[in-house]
Amino acid sequence: MTVHAASAEIASLDTQFAQLDLAGRLSLAATLGHAVLTTSLGIEDQVITAAIGTHRLPIEVSTLQTGRLFKETVDLIAETEERYQLSIRRFHPEQDDIDAYAAKHGLNGFYESIEARHACCHVRKLIPLAKALGGAEVWITGLRRGQSGNRATTPFVEFDAERSMLKVNPLADWDIDTIKLHVARNAIPVNPLHARGYPSIGCEPCTRAIKPGESERAGRWWWENDEKRECGLHVAEQPASENAQNATAIVNHRA
Repeated sequence: MTVHAASAEIASLDTQFAQLDLAGRLSLAATLGHAVLTTSLGIEDQVITAAIGTHRLPIEVSTLQTGRLFKETVDLIAETEERYQLSIRRFHPEQDDIDAYAAKHGLNGFYESIEARHACCHVRKLIPLAKALGGAEVWITGLRRGQSGNRATTPFVEFDAERSMLKVNPLADWDIDTIKLHVARNAIPVNPLHARGYPSIGCEPCTRAIKPGESERAGRWWWENDEKRECGLHVAEQPASENAQNATAIVNHRA
């Protein structure tokens, strides 16, 4: 299959997802290969986890226990497992990596520079993420277009070149009001921090409540000035040509 054909198939999948409800999108994602949802226990991921559990979909649910999460986040893991009768796999950073980071930057060195912050995210998130996605063919996320300007063009289906897999964003077109209404109607358990002004919740030292008028992700790494700041989980670094070649290989494999 050519690069053009592979891109056309992914575009076709994106169109199919647009026409389905959440359960339908997740069901379709599960047919594309071994699918894994990585949940941060935020409101979007709780909506997806609830759908997986309610419909008993063959999608693995994993979370990155960075070692610096809010207690409310950690407590929600067990509550969610019990509510939906599913198992959430925990992936932790390696202590040797944490020690090496602390020796070089200090335990909270991420406040000092973007480079140090990225290094911390690499140790506590990216390395565990690679383990969580080991063997996966489809990565399911809670990304939405309304979360930030950097995510405004999020598709339903894309190719993640960094990890050579399909990436599915089933809530791409949901706004926050739709999310909240769905949560209320279905009594989905959510992090109590959301009610205290934390729409986006990460590690405790790196997350604050947002101020009136700020974007949903303004409370993440608030001391940095870059409006496109991310931890690296959802940032592609490969050139477009290599991205397209890898997408072709994935689509060929599925075929």
